[in-house]
Amino acid sequence: MATVNAYLTFNGTCEAAFLFYQSVFGGEFPYIGKYKDMPKTDQENCSPEDGEKIMHVSLPISKETVLMGSDSSEAFGQATVVGNNISLSINTESEEEATRLFNALSVGGTVKMPLEKTFWGALFGMFTDKFGIHWMVNYDYEQK
Repeated sequence: MATVNAYLTFNGTCEAAFLFYQSVFGGEFPYIGKYKDMPKTDQENCSPEDGEKIMHVSLPISKETVLMGSDSSEAFGQATVVGNNISLSINTESEEEATRLFNALSVGGTVKMPLEKTFWGALFGMFTDKFGIHWMVNYDYEQK
C-alpha cells in the first residue's frame, strides 16, 4: 500500500529548516543531496549558487512518516511561492501502483514532470491535480 508524506519546498533555506526540524524531532538524514550532486547533463542550467541548494532531503519523524524537502530552483522552472510550497508525496510499492496513481490523480490537472525513471534509482513524477493540489509519485527500485 502507498504511503503519503509532506514534501516542503524552500527558497534557499531548506538546509537550515531541516537542521531545525532535526533538532526538534531527532533522527538522522538517510539522504541529503545538493543540486551539484546531479549528473553533469542535468546540471547544465544550474548556477554555482543553485548547486549549493538542497535538491532533496528526508528526515524520518516516526515509523510511518518522513518529512521531505528541497530548495526551489528557477533554473529547473520552479519558484517558491510561500503558502503554496507543500506537496503530497506518494511512495508506492510497485511500478504499477505508481503508474496507476499518477495517471488517475493527474486527470484534468497539469503534469510538471512526467512519470519516468530517474538518476537516483526511482520512477518519479510531479503534477498539480485539477483541484490545485501538488503531488509527487515515487517508486524506489531498490526497496529498503
